[in-house]
Amino acid sequence: MNLYLTDGSEESFYTAAFTACTDGDCVVTSAREVQLAAGAVLIEVRADKERCARVKRFLRRYDARALGEIALLLRRGCAAKEMTALGYLRLIVRERAPVRDRLSHPAVLEAMSEIKKVTQEAHRYKGFLRFMECANGIYYAPLEPDNDILELIVPHFARRFADQPFAIHDVARQKAVLCRDGRRAFIHTDKKVDIPLSDGELTLQALWREYYAAVNIAQRPHEKQMKGYMPVRYWKYLPEKQGGAPSRR
Repeated sequence: MNLYLTDGSEESFYTAAFTACTDGDCVVTSAREVQLAAGAVLIEVRADKERCARVKRFLRRYDARALGEIALLLRRGCAAKEMTALGYLRLIVRERAPVRDRLSHPAVLEAMSEIKKVTQEAHRYKGFLRFMECANGIYYAPLEPDNDILELIVPHFARRFADQPFAIHDVARQKAVLCRDGRRAFIHTDKKVDIPLSDGELTLQALWREYYAAVNIAQRPHEKQMKGYMPVRYWKYLPEKQGGAPSRR
């Protein structure tokens, strides 16, 4: 069995798929901690522009929309994302036609389900993301999504804050986007980033916590209702759920 180890990029996946599509007994993954089965051959895949382009040309010919769907699949935050994308791609190659409506096929059902997880999380973060005013006037929002959705949500906030500089930071993946005057810059970050907050932001957070404590009746806990409105994984950067005084960092 061949194990194709990609670098996690879309180009590397398509380079691996060039061979893996017809390699029936193989695994394609970007997970570095993957365990090799007995007799498995490890093949480290480097992005090849020509092979990548050939696979994409094939898709454009038979189902151009699948390019966007595979791009979403590769944003999933799980080790099986490349194999899900490969299974979907193989079916298109075999049928030489769009297959997204064949939900009775396991590869299609899995692909559509995984795509929904990515797009649904991106949609939720458009409403759940909290921005904080920094000392330099830039609004900063940290997040740790299950999937790699940063690029998907930026256009929404770029429209909302057209005249306001802001930064969105995917802490888990150590990358961020800076937006100012219609321009966008994607950067890599360190594991820990200190963000000095403005005095107004510190005051606002303190007032919000006081209000939250005042309206929250200890004798009538409503955690279940809160989780229904906003799942727990979105609570980490909410001032009212952090406790204590707001930090100046």
